[in-house]
Amino acid sequence: MRLCVFNLILVVAAVAPFAGATTPLRESFDLQVPAPPTPVREDGASRLVYELHLTNFSREPLRPVRVDVRDPTRGAVLVAFEGDALAHRLARLGAPDDDDPGTIAPGRRSVLYLELALPADAPPPRALEHRIDYAIAATGTRSEVIGGRVVVADAPPDRLGAPLRGGPWAAIHHPAWPRGHRRVPYTIDGRARIPGRFAIDWVKLDADGRSTRGDADRAANALGYGAEVLAVADAVVAAVRDDMPESATVSAHPKHALGDATGNYVALDLGDGRHAFYEHLKPGSVRVERGQQVRRGDTIAALGFTGDSTGPHLHFHVADDASPLGAEGVPFVFERFEVLGRYDDIAKLGQAPWIPPAGGAPVTRTAERPAPNVVVDFGD
Repeated sequence: MRLCVFNLILVVAAVAPFAGATTPLRESFDLQVPAPPTPVREDGASRLVYELHLTNFSREPLRPVRVDVRDPTRGAVLVAFEGDALAHRLARLGAPDDDDPGTIAPGRRSVLYLELALPADAPPPRALEHRIDYAIAATGTRSEVIGGRVVVADAPPDRLGAPLRGGPWAAIHHPAWPRGHRRVPYTIDGRARIPGRFAIDWVKLDADGRSTRGDADRAANALGYGAEVLAVADAVVAAVRDDMPESATVSAHPKHALGDATGNYVALDLGDGRHAFYEHLKPGSVRVERGQQVRRGDTIAALGFTGDSTGPHLHFHVADDASPLGAEGVPFVFERFEVLGRYDDIAKLGQAPWIPPAGGAPVTRTAERPAPNVVVDFGD
């Protein structure tokens, strides 16, 4: 009998050779990688950012114990996760918290959020596969499954100009935040996607790390409020919204329906199926219309406080379609920026100065994505 294996492997536990095999077949996880990863440089290293979906097709609750990410071409384990490192990356979809969040019930799915730093002395892997060491929850019996094979995309990320002028701007994002953009899938048009996989929220600071002047509850007192938002590339305007009002104060800001979460926004068609999104824009500030051509550096709108937002900021991401929530987030890099420092404790944002780089001097980065919670200057 010959078993055909397509892109991503159905799930059967490790099996002895067919000749004289005594280990029974066992159903376990269906392993899938919905969005193939593309290498992107961040903080001086090349990284892969993607998700592995584990769906329990067996009739027993299963508990992943260890996950190896492997390069099948070289036969090497790139990284392994177990214990807290695994638990912090594994999230069940639509399931309430309980005493054993690491166990996946029959018919349920969990998502493993993965960020891999690649070795500097070797080319990126051409493909990835995953070995899952798991336990049957009721008995503790251990087994394994190998699957979730995916080809690593080799197209370089979009190389973009600055979305804002000058600085200091805090690049707010972190892959470990449970409700951060990186970990929020949306099911639009019958398919789950993560549009904000690489999203960054931009907050303006002063030299002392403050984000507001005067009464912090007033939206217009945010240092970034009204800042000019810039086209990151020569592009065509793919979509525009500029009809949403905003609250004068942060405390009075209401919740919004899913379709209004972006607030006023602009989407630019960068070509090759890539679209840059600018969200939460100031009412009446959008200067472009659908179908208009823009040049890199053109002012297209102003930073505001519309849609679902905890305070005035610019949300920026790149995706593979012109739909704010119905598109898959894809990596991008900026042409150039200076890193002024970072916040290791994000609670200090707006309250205290950032931590400067080792040596104290700003660090120039080219063709990179800003690392989590760094403070940057884009220049004039």
